[in-house]
Amino acid sequence: MLDMLDKILELLENKDFPQLGNLLKDMNPADVAELFEDLPREKMALVFRLLPKELAADAFAYMNPDEQTVLVEAFSDKELHDVVNELYVDDAADMIEEMPANLVKRILRHTDAETRVLINQILNYPKDSAGSIMTMEYVDLKRGMTVEEAFDRIRAIGVEKETVYTCYVVESNRLQGVVSARNLLLADPKTPITEIMEDNLVTVKVTDDQEFVAREMQRYDFTAMPVLDNEGMFVGII
Repeated sequence: MLDMLDKILELLENKDFPQLGNLLKDMNPADVAELFEDLPREKMALVFRLLPKELAADAFAYMNPDEQTVLVEAFSDKELHDVVNELYVDDAADMIEEMPANLVKRILRHTDAETRVLINQILNYPKDSAGSIMTMEYVDLKRGMTVEEAFDRIRAIGVEKETVYTCYVVESNRLQGVVSARNLLLADPKTPITEIMEDNLVTVKVTDDQEFVAREMQRYDFTAMPVLDNEGMFVGII
């Protein structure tokens, strides 16, 4: 990573921005975030603007609060809007929790209305609770769908979701069942998803402690856990 940092600083010094952009574009987001820990603060925004849009948002989510704060302070309103609205909602909430109040107000002001509501919802849950770490970025299906229609839904919205390996059958904000991508792949396209979904559900509440959630996920060997609010409404996954 030091060799990469030296190369980037050399390219910055020479103002060779096309070459620098080519160097950055194929990096892993976590590596980009680590790189920013060692960049001079005054160079961060410049380097960030050379990243492709999707890589920029992914790398931003991995960054420490100090680097995120430096960038938010340097962003134009449009850049702030673009980055925050590319983040998963739980990542955006985590970022906001660590920001000074004046920056939080600016971030929320430039966040899409729907995303802002979801962020505020997460921020209102107790620290270390299931609600504080859950994401609302899941694939939701309807009881009346066939396997073929479920795949159409996954293809339409899956790129924006944290996982497509487990999908959730939801009606009127109530969790009806869970179906895995494996079971969908192995089923006939015309099969109703109600015939292959699991309706013996294991869930946690938004107020449950994170450690309890971790134990439950390990106990049932889950990669994702559904989260219900105190009224039994399905509100997210971990």
